[in-house]
This record gives sequence, C-alpha cells and structure tokens, in this order.
Amino acid sequence: MCSNRSRTTSAIEYRMRLTVLLFAASLVAAWSLLDYMPQNLLNLDVTSKWDSEPAFSALEDYIVDDKFSLLKLHRGLMEIESISGNEHKVALFLSDYLKKAGLSVELQHVERDRYNVYAYIGNQRNTTTVVSSHIDVVPPYIGYSVDGTKIRGRGACDDKGPLAAQVIAYLDLYYENKIKEGEVSLLFVVGEENTGVGMRTASEKLGVNWEYAIFGEPTENKLGVGHKGIFVFDIEVFGRAAHSGYPHLGVSATEILIPILHKIQNLELPESELLGPSIVNVGKVEAGVAANVIPAYAKATIAIRVSSDLDEVVRLVHSVVDDVEHVAPVTGRTTDPQYLDYKVPGFESIILAYNTDVPNLSLPLKKRFLYGPGTIHVAHSDDEHVENQDLLKSVDGYRRLVEYILSLENATE
Repeated sequence: MCSNRSRTTSAIEYRMRLTVLLFAASLVAAWSLLDYMPQNLLNLDVTSKWDSEPAFSALEDYIVDDKFSLLKLHRGLMEIESISGNEHKVALFLSDYLKKAGLSVELQHVERDRYNVYAYIGNQRNTTTVVSSHIDVVPPYIGYSVDGTKIRGRGACDDKGPLAAQVIAYLDLYYENKIKEGEVSLLFVVGEENTGVGMRTASEKLGVNWEYAIFGEPTENKLGVGHKGIFVFDIEVFGRAAHSGYPHLGVSATEILIPILHKIQNLELPESELLGPSIVNVGKVEAGVAANVIPAYAKATIAIRVSSDLDEVVRLVHSVVDDVEHVAPVTGRTTDPQYLDYKVPGFESIILAYNTDVPNLSLPLKKRFLYGPGTIHVAHSDDEHVENQDLLKSVDGYRRLVEYILSLENATE
C-alpha cells in the first residue's frame, strides 16, 4: 500500500522534473529566435563525437595526409577556453598536436603557467620565415557551435581560425616536401589581446632570428596594408566620501572624471590619409559605492586607436588631465601605427583599424605580412564566427604566402 507521504514525494518530484523540462524548452525557444544555440545546454558535461554531429559533418574539410583535419583542429582549439592569462591548456594541446605531426616543439615560458609554442622542422631553430598567431582570446568564453556554414564561438576568427589554418597549411607544405629544415617555423603566443607579453618575450628571449613574418588575424583573406597604433591608459580620480545630502563635505570623483572624459572624446586627434581618423573608446568606468554616498574614487580605462603621430596624441591627453586636482598621473601602453607588406600577386588588400602583435615582434625583418580568415567586425562580439569557405581558402592563402617568400629567397641566391 502506498502512503500519503510517498504519493506527496512523487508529486513533488514530478513537478520538479516538469519545471526543469519547461525551463529547458523555454531556453531552446529563446535561442531559436536568436538563431543561435549554445553547444552545451545548461552547461551539462556532454561528450561530443566529431563524426556523429550532422551540422559539423556537413562542413567541408581540408585534410592533410589523411589524418590532420582543419575542422577538427579548429574545433579542438575553440573548445579549450583560453582567455588571456589562462592559455596553459591550449598551449599543451598545440604542443602535443605538433609533436605528433613530426615537428620539433618548444614551450617557451613567459610568466606563471603561460607558455608560447615554437615549432620547426628538424634541429634548425633559426628559420627564414616565421608564421605566427596568438592563442589567447577575449572574454567571455562562448562555446563552439555550427550554424549552417558558419562556425560560431569565441576564437572562431580571432584568432583560432587563422591559427588552425596556418598549422594545416604548414603541415600540407611539410608533407609535400615543399618546405625543409631552416626555412619556416611556427610561433603561437600568449597575451596578444591585452599586453603583448607573449610576442615581446619571444622577440627578446627565444634566441632565434627570422627574416620574414606572416601574422594571423581576421583580415577577410586579404593582406593588411597597415593598422592603427594604440594608446591605452587609465584616468584615476581620488576624491573624498561624504553623505550625498551634504556634498560640500566631500569631493565627488565622478564630477571630476566625467568632464575629463567629455574633453578627451572631443579632442581633435591626428588623422592619416591611409589609416583614417584616430578613434577614442572609453571602454570601462568604475566609480562609487552607493547612490547616497559621494564617490571617493573613480576610474576610466580608455583606448585610443592612433592613426598618426602617437606623440601628439599622448600630448593632447596630458593637456586635458595633467593640471586637474585629485587626478593621478596618467601613464599607459603605446604602440605606433604599423605599415605592412601587401603587394603580393593574387591577393587583395585591406586597411585595418585594430591593433595586433606586429609591433611587438621587434626583430629586424625584411617583410611583414598580415592575413587570415574572418572579419574583425564580428570578433570580440557574441556573434563571433567564421565562414567554412573562408577558413578553407585561408589555408591556400597561407600556403601561397610561404611559397611567395621562398621564391623571393630563391631569386636572391
């Protein structure tokens, strides 16, 4: 005989299960309206199988030697969260992958548990050309998914799409015996999205020399003509807290910060005929503790994309903030605008507004190329994706760039 208690428990369990199902169904409906479905519903630990997923299997792949798949490598990289500062797992993944492909691989320690990955053929560390991308991504992490011909998720185009295409192009040339020891190496670095520490460490401490560099970034499979520099800095204001009913007893940090931000946003900054205007972005603001408290502290983080005359841009910012009471001295991180090599037969060109690791590779080079699949217009957004065909075409693009450089070297011999 069933007791009232057990019947009540069963009813509660039923209602709980029904509630969970209805919640899941509502999420599915909402995501369907947004034309996006997360890979891992409700963060459940679901093990996927490459070839059993219809959407993934419907994509066109590029496979080297019947075992190195572009799509599987791209997906493997994207399914490892590697937000700047947390690149350890993806570095180990890449290192293991490249060793299995028959390359010599080094993990270069950068800081804490952060490592660059350097790979080459045989024992010759110095190579004529280095092919490079970054392994870190911006937050937040967005899982891998396939939407028709679009591959979605964090890093799809910035920068795991270019990275995967570079590896597959390299292995294709290697297995076809079109590159040999001492000619081309691979360098994958940490920290491009914030400080550039990975590439700077490679430049200063890896102990190798190159003559040409191919950088991977989303350029719509066109060669970058150049890109803007950057001035990133904080403005910190130290006021004094008080009750908001008695503002004369305190110093409002926000009332000091807001006019400064307005002036910086309205500065007449230098422009470039090639790279266009310099652009100000007030990316982050922190201030106050409550609506009824005069804020004692305020901080804004600003990035100026500099198209020309970096020194003048820095001077103009200082002219706004240096003499304002309660404002801390402003320092920041700067890089100059970059001009690249882009005249290669068979390639279109593009002018870019974003910043890259190009200036952080400080070794003297004969030529620098910037190229990769996808568009920067969706990078860093919740709509980040790369088209299947763009990813495929970039493999051919990287192959042709390497072969072009080899032809330059052969012509000078």
